[in-house]
Amino acid sequence: MFIASLVLASCTQDEVDYSSTEPEVIPEAGSADFSKYVALGNSLTAGFSDGALFIAGQNNSYPKLLADQFSTVGGGEFKIPFMNDNYGGLLAAGTPIQGVRLIFNGSSPVPLPGAVPTTDITNVLAGPFNNMGVPGAKSFHLLANGYGNIAGVSAGLANPYFVRFASSPSTSILADALAQSPTFFSLWIGNNDVLSYATSGGIGTNQTGNLNPATYGSNDITDPNVFANVYTTLTDQLTQNGAKGVVANIPYVNTVPFFTTVPTNPIPATSIPASSSAQLNQLFGAINQITTALGQPNRFSTLVSDDGNASTVEPNNPLLIIDETLPDLSSAIASALTPVLGSTTAGFVGSIYGKARHAVGTGSRDYILLTTRSVIGTTQPAVPAPFNVNGISYPLQDNRVLTAAEVAEVKAATDAYNASIKSIATTKGLAFVDVNAIMTQLSTSGIRFGTFHMTASFVQGGAFGLDGVHLTARANAFVANKFMEAIEAQYGSKFKKYKPEDFPLSYPASL
Repeated sequence: MFIASLVLASCTQDEVDYSSTEPEVIPEAGSADFSKYVALGNSLTAGFSDGALFIAGQNNSYPKLLADQFSTVGGGEFKIPFMNDNYGGLLAAGTPIQGVRLIFNGSSPVPLPGAVPTTDITNVLAGPFNNMGVPGAKSFHLLANGYGNIAGVSAGLANPYFVRFASSPSTSILADALAQSPTFFSLWIGNNDVLSYATSGGIGTNQTGNLNPATYGSNDITDPNVFANVYTTLTDQLTQNGAKGVVANIPYVNTVPFFTTVPTNPIPATSIPASSSAQLNQLFGAINQITTALGQPNRFSTLVSDDGNASTVEPNNPLLIIDETLPDLSSAIASALTPVLGSTTAGFVGSIYGKARHAVGTGSRDYILLTTRSVIGTTQPAVPAPFNVNGISYPLQDNRVLTAAEVAEVKAATDAYNASIKSIATTKGLAFVDVNAIMTQLSTSGIRFGTFHMTASFVQGGAFGLDGVHLTARANAFVANKFMEAIEAQYGSKFKKYKPEDFPLSYPASL
């Protein structure tokens, strides 16, 4: 819940009280011309929230909120490619290809009951549109001709959201933006260049060193040089006729609830019978002996079960995970256990635990995906007991966890992207928003917004929607204020700021 009574002695840059006692602001354009504003980006720009794109989210997107304030200083119409309703989801010739939005049922997010998608991508809208935010778009997709061609959707060569409002099947997002001759633009792009890798648990490839994005998979990390070249092209083209603009950098993915909600040690001692913990500790201890003999660090902790004493508080147990960076001990485990288990069972055990370890929750740590919650403690099909309990005796697979090594890859790419964004913004005299700093503060101390306190806590923190990645309406208002502050600092503009109480904490089922 928000803390309405929070009082702070002072406000930092990211702790601003836009209260009713704020002096009346007389809007001014400054040196910028807002008569034709175009926003480029991905789902964050489009207004995606709670796992879907829908009308209310689009209306509360930060570009729409910016456009409403720009209209007070000469800004023109801001046209949005609206979805059909507030259900969300997409159809392709009547076949569902994207699900409806999530709601909170009191215990967990669930798809909106009874809702079915009604927005069909074969019904192409008449543009042009000022909000060019396309959910799922990576940086280089903004330059890709044919990214709105329905024929390429099934192969991953085109985007169903852009199909709906592309001016032609052969155009690009940038081309449709430039065709409007924007006098001012916003650009927040690059999140998906690392996010898809992270949300897939790192099953993609780090393409650093590969300068051909046409060869990338959907879950790959974009090479930083590719990103820098794309970003330079985007800003060169957008500013070529004197347009001014505002750009934002990329937050670290591990600051959002999708990665921080599920702890690395969620297994209570009471959920592991003493007999099971004894068996597993014997097995894990034997494997630790192997790693010690090989001069490698131990991979497993000692599991704790309920001792039956109500006065004893046992610690939670860590999750068992696969770490593909580990040396494969399958053969060594099989060899060591063959005298005890027989060659067939020992070989089977070796295949399961050859690259397994317990998750680490501090320092250079692992992150458990939000979607993994429903898997922990369930049984793995076709795997015999006692080796079949996900996260306890059967390791969570690569697509369920972002390991410390994968986090480091994502961070290195993000840092490189952000260095390019900041450098290009400075060179071109563009307004700059440090979203990475905002998200980091949300995930640590939280941010005061008026009389409310926003954090990155899932559901209750007020900043992130039910998919654990995208912003709430209230957080979009805060971000819009930050964009306006950056524009004011760069171009001498003045705008009225949004107040948190004017925006919902969450979208109701009855929306």
